[in-house]
This record gives sequence, C-alpha cells and structure tokens, in this order.
Amino acid sequence: MFSKILIANRGEIALRIIRACHEMGIRTVAVYSQADRNSLHVRFADEAICIGQASATHSYLNIPAIISAAEITDVEAIHPGYGFLAENAHFAEICESCKITFIGPTPENMRLMGDKMAARTTMQKAGLPIVPGSRAIIKNKEEALKTAKLIGYPVIIKAAAGGGGKGMRICHNDLTLVSSLLTAQTEAEANFGNSSVYIEKYIERPRHIEVQIIADRSGHVIQLGERDCSIQRRHQKLLEESPSAVVDAKMRRKLGEMVLKGMKSINYLSCGTIEFLLDEKTGNFYFMEMNTRIQVEHPVTEMVTGIDLIKEQIRVSAGEKLRFSQDNVQLRGAAIECRINAEDPDNNFMPSPGKIEALILPGGPNVRVDTHIYAGYEVPAYYDSLVGKLIVHGNNRQEAIKTMRRALSEFYIAPIKTTIPFHLKLMDNPLFKRGDISTHFVQDLLMNEVNDTPR
Repeated sequence: MFSKILIANRGEIALRIIRACHEMGIRTVAVYSQADRNSLHVRFADEAICIGQASATHSYLNIPAIISAAEITDVEAIHPGYGFLAENAHFAEICESCKITFIGPTPENMRLMGDKMAARTTMQKAGLPIVPGSRAIIKNKEEALKTAKLIGYPVIIKAAAGGGGKGMRICHNDLTLVSSLLTAQTEAEANFGNSSVYIEKYIERPRHIEVQIIADRSGHVIQLGERDCSIQRRHQKLLEESPSAVVDAKMRRKLGEMVLKGMKSINYLSCGTIEFLLDEKTGNFYFMEMNTRIQVEHPVTEMVTGIDLIKEQIRVSAGEKLRFSQDNVQLRGAAIECRINAEDPDNNFMPSPGKIEALILPGGPNVRVDTHIYAGYEVPAYYDSLVGKLIVHGNNRQEAIKTMRRALSEFYIAPIKTTIPFHLKLMDNPLFKRGDISTHFVQDLLMNEVNDTPR
C-alpha cells in the first residue's frame, strides 16, 4: 500500500480523497492555486504546496508544477479526482515515466474510451448496443447530410473528444444541420483542442442511466448497479439517484452483463462509469460514452452498496485484488444526491461566487454532506460552481425523497445564491415523485415556470 499520495485536485473531491487516505493510514499532499490558499483541502492535508496562479491553466492543469510537487514531497502516487487532469492520458504517462502511480485507468484505457467514436466502435464489437449514427468523424456538410438522411431526423452533433454539453447541437432539418456543424466543430476545438465531431440519431426524452464499475489488475471487474442521472440542465447533471425507478431486476442484470463484457474486452483498470440512454418508448438501452474516472455522483452508489469507492480505487491502483465478488454486491434501499452549486436558479443559473458569511449544514440519520465550504470561505469565480453535495438514503425512493426534502430545508448558505431552492421545488414536484422524468425534465419545468409567471 502507498505511504503518501498527492491529490491533484481541489474542492470537495480533494477533501473526500484526503479523508479516505487518512482512514487508510496514508499521508497526503495537497496542491492548490493562489485562489485556494484558504481551502479546507489545504488545511487537512499533511502537506500542501502552491502550484500556481488562480486560473486552472496555471495551476490544476499545470502538469510540470504538479509533477514537481510530487517529486519534492516524495509521493508514490497521484490521485486526480474528477475533472482537470483526471482523464488526461498524457498526464498518466508522465506519472508512469516518473515512477509515480496514477490512481486511475491505464493511459490506453483513457485514450480508447476518451475518443467517443473509438469507444462506440469498441463497445459495439463487445456486444453493447449503440445509437445509430456515423461510423467515422464527420468532415464536411456533405457527409453530415448523408448521415442524417440515412438515420433520419432529429440528429445530434457531438464532439468526439469532449463532454459536458460542449460541441453538441440538436438538428431537426438540413438547414440547422449545416449551420450547426461548423459551430459544433469550433466549440469542440475551443474546449478540447480537437474539432472532430460525429452524428447520432437524437432520442427524444430519454433517461440517462449509468453503471458504476471497478476493476483490479488481476482482471476482476465488478459492476455496482446503476444510477439515474436524467435530472440535468444543458447536459450538466443536477441530481442523481440509485437505483433507477424504471430499471427492474431483469433489466439491471442485462445491463450489468453487457457492461462487464465490455470492460473485460479492454482490460479496464480502476473505477469507471458506462453511460447509456434509455428509450422508454421501446425499452432499449444504447451505449453513449464512458467516463474513465471517479465521478461526482459516486456517493449514491456508496450509500446503496456500502462500498467505499475511493478506498477501493486506491487499493486496486496499489496492486491489491478486489476484496469482494459480484455476488457480494447488493443494492439496499435508495439514495439521492443533490448538487449544491453556487448559482442563482432564478436568474438562469448564473454563477454566484463570493464570501459565505453564514452556513448551516443539515444532519440527522441517513444524511451525508460532502463539501469543502465553511463560514468565511470565499467561493472563487475561477472554477466549477459546485460547493457541495447533499446525499441521503432511505429504505425506498419515496422515503429518500422525504429525507432529502427535510435535509434541504435545513441547509442554509448566505448571502450567495445556491441551487438549494431549486432542489426543494424538485422534491415537491408530482412528476419527479412518481419518477416520471427524462433528460428534458428540467428544461420543461423551467419553461412552465416562465409561462406561468404573471405578466
């Protein structure tokens, strides 16, 4: 087992990893930008090194600075968390060349599954169904029009190297397809340094279902059930839950078998998440993409399985075998996670950075809060707006919703704006309570609120 690990991240995930390491008897090194000098991950790590200015480019994406910090502090491994360098194969290779273990998948895993076209082809060969679409990168409008004619409108243009809604455009006719192609390519280049895009059939009002897996160096792969991430805005998740209200035991078994087959076909290592679209009209699942890292929403899986994913991720990276088998994995009850973002939901979710002057965290049975904020903390404007995650557990989904509503009502952050009021509305929404949701749910909800506003 490692004796010292550097955490190449910030915020709640850095603190989450530090806590796991301390419980495992592992010393930790935090890296931080000048803007994060007073962050809790800096305070609670055993050592801390400033690696640059406030912008992520000069700090959390600064590979030479991070490697220098790792060598100075003589760490054996680096945990990248999520975001920043977590899915950067080049960074993982540099870690290896410096004899530092990268806590995550192999560079080969990341390159293969990070290229969405290659991932689609690989998983299709392994037997996973994929959404009908282009078999290669779309280079020009002629290829785009030919593909759209073949699969039929509506279609969606997607960046081959990205995620988070960047480089994505939905098109319902030739005119919008042609005009959107260049826009999507330009956006993909700006965000991912790769202008490649492809086209898929657009499934209207699907559910976003993902399966958590973990694999060790001995070739053992375990799947830990599904999460429903359909509550999202502009392709950014706002709420996740496990299990999904629409996935029954038979469907779950089929999904799990497909995922295990796909992961074994590429000799996957570490934590990962395979994402699907579910067309409820047909009951068909389609492989969408894979995230080769720990995810923001991993706590809901931890709550229903009792398995600490961060600790297991560290263990398998250290060469240990998984300590449980597939038969040991059982989903107990239901868990929900609400992402608490420093955003104003009444003002188009505009970011709301600033100083937190008052803070009350919820508590009580079956309530977990993963956060790095405190009274007096200054939420910087340079990074993602996530300031915390509220996770609850119940014997069933309805019980979990009641616990979440109670916990949200106790959660108080001032004076900055947060998504807490939005989540409270969500807990009271009849359609959400019934589990009648899709990836368009939030868009429809916000549209209805606008239309119902008195003129």
